[in-house]
Amino acid sequence: MAAAAAAEAEAAAGDEAWCRETVPRVMELVSPRLPQRDACALLAVSPWCHRALVANPKLWEPRYCHLKIINLEFAQDIDDRHFVRLKEMGCTSLQELELLNINACQKVSDKGIETITSLCPNLRALSIYWIVGLTDLTIRHIVQNCKHIVDLNLSGCKNISDKGMQLVADNYEGLKKLNITRCIKLTDDGLQEVLQKCSSLESLNLYALSSFSDKVYKKIGSLTNLTFLDLCGAQNVTDDGLSCISRCVCLTYLNLSWCVRVTDVGVVAIAQGCRSLQLLSLFGIVGVTDVCLEALSKHCSRSLTTLDVNGCIGIKKRSRDDLIQLFPLLRCFKVHS
Repeated sequence: MAAAAAAEAEAAAGDEAWCRETVPRVMELVSPRLPQRDACALLAVSPWCHRALVANPKLWEPRYCHLKIINLEFAQDIDDRHFVRLKEMGCTSLQELELLNINACQKVSDKGIETITSLCPNLRALSIYWIVGLTDLTIRHIVQNCKHIVDLNLSGCKNISDKGMQLVADNYEGLKKLNITRCIKLTDDGLQEVLQKCSSLESLNLYALSSFSDKVYKKIGSLTNLTFLDLCGAQNVTDDGLSCISRCVCLTYLNLSWCVRVTDVGVVAIAQGCRSLQLLSLFGIVGVTDVCLEALSKHCSRSLTTLDVNGCIGIKKRSRDDLIQLFPLLRCFKVHS
Protein backbone atom coordinates (compact mmCIF):
# COMPACT_ATOMS: atom_id res chain seq x y z
CA MET A 1 0.00 0.00 0.00
CA ALA A 2 2.78 2.39 0.94
CA ALA A 3 4.63 1.63 -2.26
CA ALA A 4 1.48 2.25 -4.32
CA ALA A 5 0.86 5.55 -2.58
CA ALA A 6 4.43 6.60 -3.14
CA ALA A 7 4.19 5.70 -6.82
CA GLU A 8 0.95 7.64 -7.14
CA ALA A 9 2.48 10.67 -5.46
CA GLU A 10 5.52 10.45 -7.74
CA ALA A 11 3.27 10.27 -10.79
CA ALA A 12 1.26 13.29 -9.61
CA ALA A 13 4.46 15.25 -9.04
CA GLY A 14 5.64 14.30 -12.49
CA ASP A 15 2.35 15.43 -14.03
CA GLU A 16 2.52 18.73 -12.21
CA ALA A 17 6.12 19.28 -13.28
CA TRP A 18 5.15 18.47 -16.87
CA CYS A 19 2.24 20.90 -16.74
CA ARG A 20 4.34 23.59 -15.09
CA GLU A 21 7.38 23.29 -17.35
CA THR A 22 6.33 21.62 -20.58
CA VAL A 23 2.85 23.08 -21.19
CA PRO A 24 4.07 26.71 -21.30
CA ARG A 25 6.81 25.77 -23.79
CA VAL A 26 4.34 23.85 -25.96
CA MET A 27 1.87 26.75 -25.86
CA GLU A 28 4.63 29.16 -26.83
CA LEU A 29 5.47 27.05 -29.85
CA VAL A 30 1.96 26.12 -30.93
CA SER A 31 -0.35 29.05 -30.21
CA PRO A 32 1.26 31.59 -32.60
CA ARG A 33 0.53 29.18 -35.46
CA LEU A 34 -3.13 28.61 -34.57
CA PRO A 35 -6.13 30.50 -35.95
CA GLN A 36 -7.67 32.94 -33.49
CA ARG A 37 -10.67 30.70 -32.74
CA ASP A 38 -8.43 27.71 -31.89
CA ALA A 39 -6.10 29.79 -29.76
CA CYS A 40 -9.06 31.03 -27.72
CA ALA A 41 -10.41 27.48 -27.42
CA LEU A 42 -7.16 26.43 -25.74
CA LEU A 43 -8.03 28.71 -22.84
CA ALA A 44 -10.76 26.27 -21.84
CA VAL A 45 -8.76 23.04 -22.25
CA SER A 46 -7.25 23.03 -18.78
CA PRO A 47 -6.18 25.40 -16.01
CA TRP A 48 -2.55 24.91 -17.06
CA CYS A 49 -3.24 25.89 -20.66
CA HIS A 50 -5.18 28.90 -19.43
CA ARG A 51 -2.38 30.01 -17.11
CA ALA A 52 0.29 29.48 -19.73
CA LEU A 53 -1.55 31.52 -22.33
CA VAL A 54 -2.67 34.34 -20.05
CA ALA A 55 0.69 34.66 -18.30
CA ASN A 56 2.64 35.18 -21.51
CA PRO A 57 1.63 38.38 -23.36
CA LYS A 58 4.00 37.47 -26.19
CA LEU A 59 1.58 34.74 -27.20
CA TRP A 60 -1.20 37.26 -27.77
CA GLU A 61 0.33 40.62 -28.61
CA PRO A 62 1.37 39.65 -32.15
CA ARG A 63 -2.26 38.83 -32.89
CA TYR A 64 -3.52 42.20 -31.73
CA CYS A 65 -0.77 44.66 -32.56
CA HIS A 66 -2.57 45.91 -35.67
CA LEU A 67 -6.21 45.61 -34.59
CA LYS A 68 -8.62 47.60 -36.74
CA ILE A 69 -12.03 46.44 -35.45
CA ILE A 70 -13.38 45.36 -32.06
CA ASN A 71 -17.01 44.28 -31.72
CA LEU A 72 -18.23 43.74 -28.15
CA GLU A 73 -21.92 44.28 -28.94
CA PHE A 74 -24.18 42.95 -26.17
CA ALA A 75 -21.17 41.75 -24.14
CA GLN A 76 -23.13 42.38 -20.98
CA ASP A 77 -20.34 41.51 -18.55
CA ILE A 78 -17.96 44.12 -19.92
CA ASP A 79 -17.54 46.99 -17.48
CA ASP A 80 -15.16 49.85 -16.69
CA ARG A 81 -12.71 47.53 -14.90
CA HIS A 82 -11.83 45.72 -18.11
CA PHE A 83 -10.87 48.95 -19.83
CA VAL A 84 -8.97 50.20 -16.78
CA ARG A 85 -7.02 46.92 -16.69
CA LEU A 86 -6.01 47.38 -20.34
CA LYS A 87 -4.68 50.82 -19.54
CA GLU A 88 -2.82 49.61 -16.46
CA MET A 89 -1.12 46.96 -18.59
CA GLY A 90 0.19 49.72 -20.85
CA CYS A 91 -1.82 48.36 -23.79
CA THR A 92 -0.56 49.73 -27.09
CA SER A 93 -2.34 47.27 -29.40
CA LEU A 94 -5.33 49.60 -29.88
CA GLN A 95 -3.34 52.46 -31.34
CA GLU A 96 -4.49 51.58 -34.86
CA LEU A 97 -8.07 50.67 -33.94
CA GLU A 98 -10.58 52.25 -36.32
CA LEU A 99 -13.93 50.79 -35.24
CA LEU A 100 -15.18 50.07 -31.72
CA ASN A 101 -18.65 48.65 -31.10
CA ILE A 102 -19.72 48.39 -27.46
CA ASN A 103 -23.46 48.53 -28.13
CA ALA A 104 -25.64 47.68 -25.13
CA CYS A 105 -22.70 47.14 -22.75
CA GLN A 106 -24.84 48.54 -19.95
CA LYS A 107 -22.20 48.27 -17.24
CA VAL A 108 -19.92 50.76 -18.97
CA SER A 109 -20.04 54.31 -17.59
CA ASP A 110 -18.59 57.68 -18.58
CA LYS A 111 -15.39 56.61 -16.82
CA GLY A 112 -15.12 53.50 -18.96
CA ILE A 113 -15.57 55.54 -22.14
CA GLU A 114 -12.83 57.92 -20.99
CA THR A 115 -10.46 54.99 -20.43
CA ILE A 116 -11.08 53.03 -23.61
CA THR A 117 -11.08 56.06 -25.92
CA SER A 118 -7.75 57.19 -24.44
CA LEU A 119 -6.27 53.97 -25.85
CA CYS A 120 -7.75 54.47 -29.36
CA PRO A 121 -6.49 57.81 -30.73
CA ASN A 122 -7.12 56.82 -34.35
CA LEU A 123 -10.69 55.64 -33.88
CA ARG A 124 -12.97 56.55 -36.79
CA ALA A 125 -16.22 54.78 -35.91
CA LEU A 126 -17.70 54.45 -32.41
CA SER A 127 -21.01 52.78 -31.58
CA ILE A 128 -22.38 53.05 -28.04
CA TYR A 129 -26.03 52.21 -28.72
CA TRP A 130 -28.29 51.76 -25.71
CA ILE A 131 -25.81 52.42 -22.92
CA VAL A 132 -28.41 54.47 -21.14
CA GLY A 133 -26.24 55.63 -18.25
CA LEU A 134 -23.87 57.65 -20.41
CA THR A 135 -24.03 61.44 -20.25
CA ASP A 136 -22.58 64.48 -21.99
CA LEU A 137 -19.35 63.72 -20.13
CA THR A 138 -18.93 60.72 -22.43
CA ILE A 139 -19.07 63.01 -25.47
CA ARG A 140 -16.43 65.24 -23.90
CA HIS A 141 -14.12 62.25 -23.40
CA ILE A 142 -14.68 61.10 -26.98
CA VAL A 143 -13.89 64.44 -28.58
CA GLN A 144 -10.83 64.90 -26.39
CA ASN A 145 -9.35 61.47 -27.08
CA CYS A 146 -10.50 60.62 -30.61
CA LYS A 147 -9.95 63.38 -33.15
CA HIS A 148 -10.83 61.42 -36.29
CA ILE A 149 -14.39 60.19 -35.69
CA VAL A 150 -16.53 60.12 -38.85
CA ASP A 151 -19.20 57.61 -37.73
CA LEU A 152 -20.93 58.07 -34.36
CA ASN A 153 -23.84 55.97 -33.09
CA LEU A 154 -25.43 57.40 -29.93
CA SER A 155 -28.77 55.64 -30.38
CA GLY A 156 -30.66 55.17 -27.13
CA CYS A 157 -28.25 57.27 -25.02
CA LYS A 158 -31.13 59.05 -23.34
CA ASN A 159 -29.05 61.32 -21.11
CA ILE A 160 -27.09 63.03 -23.85
CA SER A 161 -28.30 66.59 -24.30
CA ASP A 162 -27.70 69.63 -26.50
CA LYS A 163 -24.37 70.16 -24.69
CA GLY A 164 -23.16 66.87 -26.09
CA MET A 165 -24.37 67.78 -29.58
CA GLN A 166 -22.53 71.09 -29.32
CA LEU A 167 -19.31 69.19 -28.61
CA VAL A 168 -19.93 66.91 -31.59
CA ALA A 169 -20.60 69.87 -33.87
CA ASP A 170 -17.54 71.80 -32.69
CA ASN A 171 -15.11 68.91 -33.02
CA TYR A 172 -16.31 66.71 -35.89
CA GLU A 173 -16.98 68.94 -38.85
CA GLY A 174 -16.04 66.02 -41.13
CA LEU A 175 -18.63 63.68 -39.57
CA LYS A 176 -20.21 61.34 -42.14
CA LYS A 177 -22.72 59.30 -40.10
CA LEU A 178 -24.71 60.25 -37.00
CA ASN A 179 -27.36 58.18 -35.25
CA ILE A 180 -29.22 59.89 -32.40
CA THR A 181 -32.26 57.62 -32.32
CA ARG A 182 -34.25 58.08 -29.09
CA CYS A 183 -31.85 60.68 -27.66
CA ILE A 184 -34.91 62.26 -26.09
CA LYS A 185 -33.19 65.18 -24.31
CA LEU A 186 -32.15 66.79 -27.59
CA THR A 187 -33.88 69.94 -28.82
CA ASP A 188 -33.75 72.07 -31.95
CA ASP A 189 -30.69 73.87 -30.58
CA GLY A 190 -28.52 70.77 -30.44
CA LEU A 191 -29.51 69.37 -33.81
CA GLN A 192 -29.20 72.77 -35.45
CA GLU A 193 -25.57 73.04 -34.35
CA VAL A 194 -24.81 69.69 -35.97
CA LEU A 195 -26.61 70.56 -39.20
CA GLN A 196 -24.77 73.86 -39.51
CA LYS A 197 -21.27 72.59 -38.77
CA CYS A 198 -21.28 68.96 -39.93
CA SER A 199 -22.10 69.73 -43.54
CA SER A 200 -20.47 66.53 -44.87
CA LEU A 201 -23.06 64.24 -43.27
CA GLU A 202 -24.09 61.35 -45.50
CA SER A 203 -26.29 59.47 -43.02
CA LEU A 204 -28.58 60.97 -40.37
CA ASN A 205 -30.82 58.83 -38.19
CA LEU A 206 -33.47 60.72 -36.21
CA TYR A 207 -35.75 57.73 -35.61
CA ALA A 208 -38.36 58.12 -32.84
CA LEU A 209 -37.60 61.77 -32.11
CA SER A 210 -40.79 63.80 -32.14
CA SER A 211 -39.67 66.96 -30.37
CA PHE A 212 -37.89 68.75 -33.22
CA SER A 213 -39.70 71.53 -35.07
CA ASP A 214 -40.21 71.96 -38.79
CA LYS A 215 -37.76 74.86 -38.62
CA VAL A 216 -34.83 72.55 -37.90
CA TYR A 217 -36.02 69.91 -40.39
CA LYS A 218 -35.79 72.55 -43.10
CA LYS A 219 -32.08 72.93 -42.39
CA ILE A 220 -31.48 69.30 -43.36
CA GLY A 221 -31.81 70.53 -46.94
CA SER A 222 -28.34 72.05 -46.69
CA LEU A 223 -26.72 68.58 -46.42
CA THR A 224 -25.86 68.10 -50.07
CA ASN A 225 -24.08 64.74 -49.51
CA LEU A 226 -26.92 63.13 -47.55
CA THR A 227 -27.90 59.66 -48.82
CA PHE A 228 -29.68 58.20 -45.74
CA LEU A 229 -32.34 59.97 -43.69
CA ASP A 230 -34.64 58.37 -41.13
CA LEU A 231 -37.42 60.64 -39.84
CA CYS A 232 -39.75 57.93 -38.56
CA GLY A 233 -42.11 59.48 -36.02
CA ALA A 234 -41.19 63.08 -36.85
CA GLN A 235 -44.64 64.40 -36.01
CA ASN A 236 -43.76 68.04 -36.65
CA VAL A 237 -42.26 67.74 -40.11
CA THR A 238 -44.54 69.31 -42.72
CA ASP A 239 -44.68 69.66 -46.48
CA ASP A 240 -42.57 72.81 -46.16
CA GLY A 241 -39.90 70.81 -44.36
CA LEU A 242 -39.95 68.12 -47.05
CA SER A 243 -39.70 70.76 -49.77
CA CYS A 244 -36.39 71.86 -48.21
CA ILE A 245 -35.23 68.27 -47.73
CA SER A 246 -35.88 67.66 -51.44
CA ARG A 247 -32.70 69.64 -52.10
CA CYS A 248 -30.78 66.58 -50.84
CA VAL A 249 -30.53 65.22 -54.36
CA CYS A 250 -28.30 62.28 -53.36
CA LEU A 251 -30.90 60.69 -51.05
CA THR A 252 -31.36 56.98 -51.64
CA TYR A 253 -33.09 56.04 -48.35
CA LEU A 254 -35.90 58.08 -46.78
CA ASN A 255 -38.11 56.87 -43.94
CA LEU A 256 -41.16 59.09 -43.37
CA SER A 257 -43.20 56.52 -41.39
CA TRP A 258 -45.73 58.19 -39.09
CA CYS A 259 -44.88 61.69 -40.29
CA VAL A 260 -48.56 62.46 -39.88
CA ARG A 261 -48.54 66.08 -41.08
CA VAL A 262 -47.19 65.19 -44.51
CA THR A 263 -49.43 65.29 -47.58
CA ASP A 264 -49.07 64.75 -51.33
CA VAL A 265 -47.45 68.18 -51.65
CA GLY A 266 -44.40 67.18 -49.61
CA VAL A 267 -43.99 63.75 -51.22
CA VAL A 268 -44.29 65.24 -54.71
CA ALA A 269 -41.50 67.69 -53.82
CA ILE A 270 -39.36 64.75 -52.68
CA ALA A 271 -40.09 62.85 -55.89
CA GLN A 272 -39.11 65.83 -58.01
CA GLY A 273 -35.91 66.59 -56.12
CA CYS A 274 -34.63 63.19 -54.95
CA ARG A 275 -34.57 61.18 -58.14
CA SER A 276 -32.13 58.55 -56.87
CA LEU A 277 -34.46 57.23 -54.15
CA GLN A 278 -34.23 53.48 -53.72
CA LEU A 279 -36.30 53.13 -50.53
CA LEU A 280 -39.20 55.29 -49.39
CA SER A 281 -41.52 54.57 -46.48
CA LEU A 282 -44.79 56.49 -46.11
CA PHE A 283 -46.14 54.04 -43.54
CA GLY A 284 -49.08 55.40 -41.56
CA ILE A 285 -49.47 58.70 -43.44
CA VAL A 286 -53.18 59.09 -44.15
CA GLY A 287 -52.77 62.41 -45.97
CA VAL A 288 -51.20 60.99 -49.14
CA THR A 289 -53.03 59.71 -52.20
CA ASP A 290 -52.36 58.32 -55.66
CA VAL A 291 -51.15 61.79 -56.65
CA CYS A 292 -47.84 61.22 -54.86
CA LEU A 293 -47.59 57.70 -56.31
CA GLU A 294 -47.87 59.11 -59.81
CA ALA A 295 -45.17 61.68 -59.08
CA LEU A 296 -42.87 58.97 -57.71
CA SER A 297 -43.48 56.89 -60.82
CA LYS A 298 -42.67 59.84 -63.05
CA HIS A 299 -39.46 60.90 -61.34
CA CYS A 300 -38.11 57.89 -59.39
CA SER A 301 -39.17 54.83 -61.38
CA ARG A 302 -35.60 54.15 -62.51
CA SER A 303 -34.29 53.83 -58.97
CA LEU A 304 -37.08 52.94 -56.52
CA THR A 305 -36.92 49.31 -55.35
CA THR A 306 -38.79 49.50 -52.01
CA LEU A 307 -41.98 51.45 -51.31
CA ASP A 308 -44.03 51.15 -48.12
CA VAL A 309 -47.50 52.71 -48.18
CA ASN A 310 -48.98 50.48 -45.50
CA GLY A 311 -51.71 52.42 -43.70
CA CYS A 312 -51.94 55.06 -46.46
CA ILE A 313 -55.67 54.68 -46.92
CA GLY A 314 -55.77 57.24 -49.75
CA ILE A 315 -53.66 55.03 -52.01
CA LYS A 316 -55.65 52.36 -53.80
CA LYS A 317 -54.62 48.75 -54.16
CA ARG A 318 -52.95 47.71 -57.40
CA SER A 319 -52.12 44.45 -59.10
CA ARG A 320 -48.54 43.33 -59.43
CA ASP A 321 -48.58 44.12 -63.15
CA ASP A 322 -49.83 47.64 -62.50
CA LEU A 323 -47.06 48.20 -59.97
CA ILE A 324 -44.38 46.95 -62.34
CA GLN A 325 -45.68 49.39 -64.93
CA LEU A 326 -45.29 52.25 -62.46
CA PHE A 327 -42.01 51.06 -60.92
CA PRO A 328 -40.11 48.54 -63.11
CA LEU A 329 -37.38 47.96 -60.47
CA LEU A 330 -39.73 47.51 -57.52
CA ARG A 331 -38.89 44.49 -55.36
CA CYS A 332 -40.87 45.26 -52.21
CA PHE A 333 -44.24 47.02 -52.08
CA LYS A 334 -46.29 47.14 -48.89
CA VAL A 335 -49.86 48.36 -49.07
CA HIS A 336 -52.63 48.58 -46.49
CA SER A 337 -54.94 45.60 -46.09
